[in-house]
Amino acid sequence: MSFTLSELEHDALVEIFNIGVGQAAAAMSGIVNEAVTMSVPSISFLNRADAAALLGHRGEQAQRICGVSQHYAGAFETEAILMFPEDKSLEIVRLMVGELVPLSELTEMEQEAMSEIGNIILNSCVGTLANIFEQELQGSLPVYHVGTSEDILSASGSAADSVVMMLHIDFILEMHQIHGYVAFILDVSALRDLKEQINLYLRRVMGSN
Repeated sequence: MSFTLSELEHDALVEIFNIGVGQAAAAMSGIVNEAVTMSVPSISFLNRADAAALLGHRGEQAQRICGVSQHYAGAFETEAILMFPEDKSLEIVRLMVGELVPLSELTEMEQEAMSEIGNIILNSCVGTLANIFEQELQGSLPVYHVGTSEDILSASGSAADSVVMMLHIDFILEMHQIHGYVAFILDVSALRDLKEQINLYLRRVMGSN
């Protein structure tokens, strides 16, 4: 199933998510004690196989991905998943806990630290959507996953014909640049609801009756 937004709808959605990740970056700066900037340079709508392929391969080896997912319901229903390559998630955790923690302890702390980061970033993105759309969206507790991109996208339990809205996130710290993704898994009715909410927002902003 394909799904497209008009250029105006797409630009509005990128702008909304950039507000969300800007709020997340401010919260993250306090945790890692260095300036963090985040931006969403692009959003694409893909089927699950294409989304997994975009995330998943380095050379011949399927890359291991670290993911944090939360289920949201309200104005529309979606599974939101923050994903980083596993080596990058350890890099972020090391920034959070300091240079002196040995690797064996670092991997034990990874689940808790990444769940916290996922909670901050996903709730900032979804909270901004809810505020701008003037709608309610409630989230579940974060769930941590490690595996291939196919594993993580399949773990959402979504229908195979669901569309994955992929937000490419640039995560820039003073000494590090990390690329990650936030995936929103949406079924046909959730996509319709999302498009409707974007258009209601655009009508409000443009002041048309």
